[in-house]
Amino acid sequence: MQTTTKDMMRVLGYTFKNPALLETALTHSSYANEGNRHLNSNERLEFLGDSVLGFITAGYLFEHETGKEGELTRLRASLVCEKALSAYAKKIHLGEYLLLGKGEQRGGGAQRASLLADAFEAVIAALYLDGGLAQAEAFILPFIQEELSNQRKPQFRDYKTKLQEIIQQNPEEQLEYELKGESGPDHDKQFHVEVHLNSNVIGAGRGKSKKEAEQQAAREALKLMGYDD
Repeated sequence: MQTTTKDMMRVLGYTFKNPALLETALTHSSYANEGNRHLNSNERLEFLGDSVLGFITAGYLFEHETGKEGELTRLRASLVCEKALSAYAKKIHLGEYLLLGKGEQRGGGAQRASLLADAFEAVIAALYLDGGLAQAEAFILPFIQEELSNQRKPQFRDYKTKLQEIIQQNPEEQLEYELKGESGPDHDKQFHVEVHLNSNVIGAGRGKSKKEAEQQAAREALKLMGYDD
């Protein structure tokens, strides 16, 4: 158990003055209740960690985001939800260091999203109690900043595949893309593509490559058919 705590400290990059706090953060109730009653489970720490996480995240968004209250609330919720927290926990392989009861281990508890999210909050609380708010903040902010960055990356949407899947529901329908022209200098060329359904034009698009123009033509076709992005 001491080895587990020491290993986790190395992962966190922080040496606890009171290692028992981290040990408690890593102790699931199933382990504490399974003949290890001298140990406390991480449930109380989870309660505290949830508040510390929310406070730090809210403070960061207040300082770095310009949105109104509703937008900030939505952002905070997306950054501290169970899905996000379990993803953060997996990045530090938290499941490998948790003390779980035998039944929980057999049931794959070390990879269960809700359990990982709770343990992550418990670790935050342990860091807060041992090293203060600054230490908890130093741990949390890199996860928050990376998740914010990922949320802002434009998501590629494969309109061609979506359109093809819809058309394939009627095997007699024929879908094809036709290059209608090119314009502009070589370093900034624009391609114009039409998408035809049984020789009828159902969409047109432009792009810096034929593939991009085809995607835009498919997107226009989907809009015409009543499908949103």
